[in-house]
Amino acid sequence: MKAKLTANYLKQLSPSDKPFEVVDSDIKGLLIRVQPTGRKTCYYSYRSLGGKRQRIKIGVIGSELTIAQARDRAQSLAGKVAEGIDVQAEKSSARRYALHLQQNTLQQFIEHSYRPWATANLKSAELSIESIYRAFKPYLAFPLVNLNLRLIENWRIQELDRGIKATTVNRLIASLRGVLTKAVEWEVIPEHPLRKLKPLKVDEGKKARFLSTSEEAKLFAVLEERDHELKAARERANEHRRVRNYLLLPDLSRFAFADRITPLVTLALKTGMRRGELFDLEWDAVDFHNKVITVVGETAKSSKTRHIPLSPSALLALTQWREQSDTSVTRVFPSDTGGRLDNVNTAWRNILKAAQIMNFRWHDMRHDFASKLVMNGVPLNTVRELCGHADLNTTLRYAHLAPDHKAGAIAMLG
Repeated sequence: MKAKLTANYLKQLSPSDKPFEVVDSDIKGLLIRVQPTGRKTCYYSYRSLGGKRQRIKIGVIGSELTIAQARDRAQSLAGKVAEGIDVQAEKSSARRYALHLQQNTLQQFIEHSYRPWATANLKSAELSIESIYRAFKPYLAFPLVNLNLRLIENWRIQELDRGIKATTVNRLIASLRGVLTKAVEWEVIPEHPLRKLKPLKVDEGKKARFLSTSEEAKLFAVLEERDHELKAARERANEHRRVRNYLLLPDLSRFAFADRITPLVTLALKTGMRRGELFDLEWDAVDFHNKVITVVGETAKSSKTRHIPLSPSALLALTQWREQSDTSVTRVFPSDTGGRLDNVNTAWRNILKAAQIMNFRWHDMRHDFASKLVMNGVPLNTVRELCGHADLNTTLRYAHLAPDHKAGAIAMLG
């Protein structure tokens, strides 16, 4: 049975006791199969390259598409067949791809694809992935295609309600966004689900935390007392061992420092280096003759090499630390096993508590460095270069600390 398949024709087409088909008289290969229930399904019939007659389902009229859409789809399929494309194989491939998307969860993609790439290309890959696992734990088993804008916006609202800072929320979403960006680039998902999600607005002019003169004095007094106590404790331990003929521990009394903490804090305050940059610092990067530290691009957050002159206190601390360090170890501040230092959180918290210094993180020593440079009249661009900021906007948060910079600008108006 042949007829031109139009909307009016289908309205008049009544089902019978048995299924039957109507072939379109206009588009070759387009046909509709009518079930006794009244269900009308469109197909496109064609001969494959091998000459075998095949048909491909276009869709159900009414619930899935209109007859006009079915006709357009049939014409598109006819064009592909004319070009020698196996449309059935193409559809099977699309079906397999859709199944793949459903099976590729966030965690699977991170473990099998993203982690190997991130480990090779990003300096803080493991920290970033760990933060994603902690923050987005409920969504790790979600297929990537199911992660959408509404889902993450709801997560963001919940985090803010829990008291998480907007800057923290933005940073966590940025980490997740980076994973999804790679999923799009590698054609694992068709589009970026967070492309329309804008970061939360934060106060970029927030006051930078730096130490007052009295706080800095208390900090170094505590560091000095800490070294003294550790040396005394070592001496008592060796006296205990000496009486029992045990092997003695290294004598600390002849050294400037009891351990790495005092020179590490001194360098953080007087060079503005990031914690990771200090942990990765090697002796080859310290030029004692020219009094300069080189932060190489491989360890810098900006991936750009920069040179930091050493102040007298920083140079003295490094010189004294070098005298008591193991010369066979390349890192300036290695861990107890000689590898990369992991963290100094416990020691740092105890030092702040003893010095009665509140609301001062390790990273704030970097703010202290930048703030005091600006307060002493150092140009902002020079501060940017010394701190390794990617752009001047980051450095501008310290601009208000410049001596009378606003008053001087207004005075120029007369």
